[in-house]
Amino acid sequence: MAEHSKYQQKVIKRYYENRDAIALQRAQELVTELYLTAGKKREKHWDSLALHLAKLGVKPDVIAHLRSQDKPELVATLIKNLV
Repeated sequence: MAEHSKYQQKVIKRYYENRDAIALQRAQELVTELYLTAGKKREKHWDSLALHLAKLGVKPDVIAHLRSQDKPELVATLIKNLV
């Protein structure tokens, strides 16, 4: 295992302390992308969004329901309630 410098250790520590905020911000960005895309890109955005929502503690059945509805406004409402 590699040794990390003190600076690297601090960066890693801050990343894990702010992981929820990072996942929330990325989920918000992906909702915007869902409004703007269609086709294969939209499916990729849904895949990524599902991962970030799972990191935020959203249950898999809720994620599956949102995905089946394919309505970004429902996801935006959920994210608004998470904030």
